[in-house]
Amino acid sequence: MTNLLLVLFLLVTLALIGVILVQRSEGGGLGIGTTQGMGGFMSGRGTANLLTRTTAVLGTIFMALALVLAMLGKGQAPSRSILDMPVPPLTAPAVPAVPTVPNN
Repeated sequence: MTNLLLVLFLLVTLALIGVILVQRSEGGGLGIGTTQGMGGFMSGRGTANLLTRTTAVLGTIFMALALVLAMLGKGQAPSRSILDMPVPPLTAPAVPAVPTVPNN
């Protein structure tokens, strides 16, 4: 279940990044600096385009998945780090036996 949600979370994240990068800049955050002024800031016409709505939907899904994954991971025991494991004792390498040559 968690793996499926993680894959879905990754896909939503990539889609959100793509949708945000496709949008064109309007010359300021939150519509400031446009010709409409603040009158069109949160009007239906200002937020009605497809990319803005898609961003809002993907952002909502992103936050919901993040909360669900956080709640699912809350009860699990933390995995141990490889640095916390005991170090095996070091042993000297075995010395190979020297073959004896018969004296003639």
